[in-house]
Amino acid sequence: MRISHLATTLLIVGAFNIGPADASPSEQLADLTGKASVSVTFTGRDNFNSEYRYDLTVRNRSSDPLIADSLIIVLEKITNLAGEDREPLKSEPLLNRFEIVGQDGETEDGKPFFRVPVGASPDLAPLTDSLPLSIRIRNRDYVSVFTPSFRVYGKKRPPAEPKPSAGQTQPVPSPQDRQTDRLIQLLLKKGLITEEERKTIQP
Repeated sequence: MRISHLATTLLIVGAFNIGPADASPSEQLADLTGKASVSVTFTGRDNFNSEYRYDLTVRNRSSDPLIADSLIIVLEKITNLAGEDREPLKSEPLLNRFEIVGQDGETEDGKPFFRVPVGASPDLAPLTDSLPLSIRIRNRDYVSVFTPSFRVYGKKRPPAEPKPSAGQTQPVPSPQDRQTDRLIQLLLKKGLITEEERKTIQP
């Protein structure tokens, strides 16, 4: 069933050093606030291990393609039934009380992240969804109600270089122009005209 109340937190909280598998560690990804969102679907629960399973997909809500292998989903926070994301007494993030199974890594501030699967296209086209990604969250405290919130990081595909319009193309010399140019070059070679005289004939 789809959990509609699972918000996708896409707030700008600063950059962190993380990139695609073939990128350098120092390469930074952009927070895709307003350009991409996460759709979260609850798929199952293991009561014995207090484990919850979700499918995540990224939707490109912008008019620009996103580079598919740059996209990652970050588990921003986990909130309790009261909407709080920290423990009342210790003021520690509730996220620290959960075990995230199969994460691809952590951001500089310790947030788990997952790489978005890449389909047949190198880009996630505008107004399309990515392939689903399955994640598992284990609740160490066996709290029955909690809400994970996610955000998306990645890169926008740079626009293609504009092609020169018909008005910007260089004119093709006519046969008469080419013949005139050959004649002038011949006169220069024989010394019948000077370079200054040529400029007055052919500026």
